[in-house]
Amino acid sequence: MSNTLTQGVRVIAQPRYVAEQSDAENGQYFFSYHITVQNEGDAAVKLISRHWVITNGEGTTEDVRGPGVVGHQPELSPGESFEYTSACPLNTPVGTMHGEFNMVHMASGEKFDAVIAPFRLAVPTVLN
Repeated sequence: MSNTLTQGVRVIAQPRYVAEQSDAENGQYFFSYHITVQNEGDAAVKLISRHWVITNGEGTTEDVRGPGVVGHQPELSPGESFEYTSACPLNTPVGTMHGEFNMVHMASGEKFDAVIAPFRLAVPTVLN
């Protein structure tokens, strides 16, 4: 899990291994992650775009960029939040994700990046 506050915008990421969509024998691991973007500031903001850096257990990275999140560019008034769940396939049983959401203050037009702190993607181990 990660929890970061940037210029009044809190981003919380909660990952989960999805065993039923994974095929460990063939090196295919599927992870979902639940994101909460909360405006704790005193001005309205809008999420414009996303940038993710996905790193597998061998250190190979992939950059993912695009407009909005899950087809939305949410506008958040003070106190409002937006939540969504997405997913990430990996070819190793562990990895990490981090990145930022490009935001804009609605009144001033000032842009800033809301940081998404690194969080771990890992297949849970079974202890006997």
